[in-house]
Amino acid sequence: MIKILADSTCDLSDEILEKYEIGIAPLTIKIGDKVYKDRVDIQPEEFYGMLGALPELPTTAMPSPTEFINLYEDAHNSGHNEILCICMSSGTSGSYQSAVIAKEYFDEKYGDQVKVHVVDSKCMSHGSGYLILKSAMLRERGATFNELIDFNETYKTNIKHFLSVDDLDNLIKSGRLTEVSAMIGKVLKVKPVMSMRNGKGAIVAKVRGSKKVFKHYVDEYKKRVDIVLTDFIIIGYTSDKSVAETMKAKLQNETQFKGDIYIMQMGVSVGTHVGLGGLSMYFVEKGDRHDGLIYNEMSSLLDKKDEMLEMLKKYRKEMSR
Repeated sequence: MIKILADSTCDLSDEILEKYEIGIAPLTIKIGDKVYKDRVDIQPEEFYGMLGALPELPTTAMPSPTEFINLYEDAHNSGHNEILCICMSSGTSGSYQSAVIAKEYFDEKYGDQVKVHVVDSKCMSHGSGYLILKSAMLRERGATFNELIDFNETYKTNIKHFLSVDDLDNLIKSGRLTEVSAMIGKVLKVKPVMSMRNGKGAIVAKVRGSKKVFKHYVDEYKKRVDIVLTDFIIIGYTSDKSVAETMKAKLQNETQFKGDIYIMQMGVSVGTHVGLGGLSMYFVEKGDRHDGLIYNEMSSLLDKKDEMLEMLKKYRKEMSR
């Protein structure tokens, strides 16, 4: 029997975690003098309700190896002899290292009785959640332990992330954006669109206003999607579900996608850094495709050049009549 485990940054809904019996190692969040376990002592709605009034940004800490050892033990005691643990990117947290340390201890204790594989997802939030949910679905369809490992290690860097925020303050405080970039963004009302590159967050585009964010997400989905492997899409949000619902409607109306589109709230650990007004989207992209701020701005300029040339041609034709 195969057991799937994760840390709490996967941000999957309680309904999905319960349906597929996915075990979770919670991160800890320190708010002032109080320490909470993510999804255990504090829930997202409560957290976002207080976030705007906090004088200092909360801090987060990875699960300890003991948290993972306890999960491995629980899985073994419930009759599972194969354990797949999918963690947030090692480039942004020590969760993966904690899970590996726990695996080494567990291997020493049980030897070949139980197989444990830990995946460095190279993903954040619903990115690792995407891998976890996909793995759970494949397991239900009869995939073997080795097939699940192969899928995760082969396609983990193909899980496409998009994240935009309303307020840049949390990104500034947590070191995710330079103050210069943030100030420019605020003055020009420019929203940064972030993705994952080499296991870390990177700004890949700057757009003006929410409508342009929706357009960027839809346009990039059309260019990048692997239609065979993307049998569902995840849309994430922090504090405003209506924005996620608008994004879902645009995907349904403006693309050919007919699968499930899940709307899920980002958890406390991720929300600490993203802040209020966050909107994200995840799917499987095909191959290794360029995605970066300079690349996208150059592409935009080339598109505008082509548009201008077309307009010039039409103008010349009209003038020659």
